[in-house]
Amino acid sequence: MTLQRNQSGPKNRPTRQRQSGLPQLKYARDWQSLLYMLALPTLVIWQWIYGVSAVLYPILLFLTLGIGVIHHNHTHLRMWHSKRANRCTDLLITLLQGHPSCVFFPTHVANHHRHKHSEQDIARTYRFAAGDTNTLPGYVLHPFQAIGVLYPAIFHWLGRLRRHKPGVWRYCLCQYALWMLLWAMLLAINPGKTILLVIIPQLHGLHWLLATNYLQHAHADGSAQGRKAQSSLAYARNFEGWVNPLLFNIGLHTAHHEHSRAHWSLLTHLHKNQYRSQIHPALLEGGLIRYMMRTFVKGTVSPRFRSQSLMHTHTDPLPPSTS
Repeated sequence: MTLQRNQSGPKNRPTRQRQSGLPQLKYARDWQSLLYMLALPTLVIWQWIYGVSAVLYPILLFLTLGIGVIHHNHTHLRMWHSKRANRCTDLLITLLQGHPSCVFFPTHVANHHRHKHSEQDIARTYRFAAGDTNTLPGYVLHPFQAIGVLYPAIFHWLGRLRRHKPGVWRYCLCQYALWMLLWAMLLAINPGKTILLVIIPQLHGLHWLLATNYLQHAHADGSAQGRKAQSSLAYARNFEGWVNPLLFNIGLHTAHHEHSRAHWSLLTHLHKNQYRSQIHPALLEGGLIRYMMRTFVKGTVSPRFRSQSLMHTHTDPLPPSTS
């Protein structure tokens, strides 16, 4: 499927590169991304100096989620016209996230987006010992299970880079070195503040980033048999609530998969006008928090709140989606 030329609208059209000394954003809407990347270190520095705040610390934790989504978006569609500005953004994301930004290429773009939760997706939610689940333990454990299969793929990718693209390999190692240097330097200055204000928030953001795969795909059907039996769009769950404007439309996952290089600001239009009517109603959710409370909290004590797996089960025509 192709992105229609008139779908972006006047407010979402990419900006043209201007002949000036300052780097230009491809999409002006990424002022929100820049704001998050500025706000996170500002909150860390403020609380480092003045003490941990019960108001600011939860905002800091939320911003780590935003940085993960910015990392995701910047990997799919580079934020700047300038190559140098994009590389500087890579390094800044590495420092803010507490992990090299380069690893998204082998684990996400070349794996998850290529295989769409199918049997070839190495981190598919139904791969691990518990099988096709959508439970609180599955949600909490999925990032740790995923790391066990993703990092061998990262090491293999780095090995191939070293042999075939040594310049890119050195760039990736530079990101690892920068991340470890930051942690080492801050731990030497004040271990307690570093753990509380830097490492724990970063690990929280990384856990959420990996666990999002579970939220978006658990009990969905990305298998080859499922695609033949029901719908080619049955591989992803979509969230339509308030999380989207705050987290760069991360909930509109089908539209993103089908147009992985479309800017995040275009996904609302694509979801509403091109894909929503084709998605199984069980994969259309309102608010993310409401979904998690129903599925992971109420579902733990009562079967009637649990989601039902779509894996190889739905063979009838899709019921009409409610608008």
